[in-house]
Amino acid sequence: MINKKKATILIAALVVLAMTAMIILFKGQAAAEARQVVPAQPAQPAQPAARPEARPTPAIVGQPMPDFTLPVYQGGKLTLSSLRGKNVLILFPRGYAAENYWCTICNYRYVELAELEKAQKIQEKYNVEILVVFPYTHDIVKVWLEALPGQLETINNTKNPADPSKLDENAKRRMDRWRQIFPAEYSLQKGEILAPFPILVDGERTLSKKLDLFRTEWTGSKVDQNIPGVYIVDADGVLQFKYLGQTTVDRPGYDYLLKVLEVINSAR
Repeated sequence: MINKKKATILIAALVVLAMTAMIILFKGQAAAEARQVVPAQPAQPAQPAARPEARPTPAIVGQPMPDFTLPVYQGGKLTLSSLRGKNVLILFPRGYAAENYWCTICNYRYVELAELEKAQKIQEKYNVEILVVFPYTHDIVKVWLEALPGQLETINNTKNPADPSKLDENAKRRMDRWRQIFPAEYSLQKGEILAPFPILVDGERTLSKKLDLFRTEWTGSKVDQNIPGVYIVDADGVLQFKYLGQTTVDRPGYDYLLKVLEVINSAR
């Protein structure tokens, strides 16, 4: 009886040893297979780190306006701080309103300001330098300037159709709306380039992005454009006025901006 118990214990011990040996063997084989299945990967060349894009830093009224240097369409470069001692009115037109379609209001407002300068010499009167910034290359700015005469002609023809009685209801509503938005009559000769102010070429969108103005989509329009913006910097380089359009027709009138300049000048 004792011998049977000893035999049973011995068999059990042998079984345990055998199972342990099999487990060890299986693990060793699995490890070997794993080493064979996963081949050594060749060393990959180090990739250059992506250049981080500058974070938008919207300009704050009452603080120094961030300095910048940009090419001028008419030639050379311009640095904002070089204008210290003068007020600076910086305009950011929208530019494109849709693919191959310029913002009509931007065109009208640009010509309106040029006519105001011609009639009243506002730059001299208010000690102000006027800058216009586009988020496009030199070639695209050239296209914009060349398109101005045709844009003004379209505005005038829409406001003053040959026979208003033949217009459908949509065209009549458009006529009435454009008469309100574009009250004055302006025109340019075909081929005439109107550039009385330095036009800054922000082709890489450095300034437009820094001020958080540049958009690839705005008010439902998917095209490279700027939010229309107006900045007035005083003679000490401090931002005194800032206005960003909430819609494409949302712009402060020039009569109001001139009053702002009067207040700035009277405070000196």
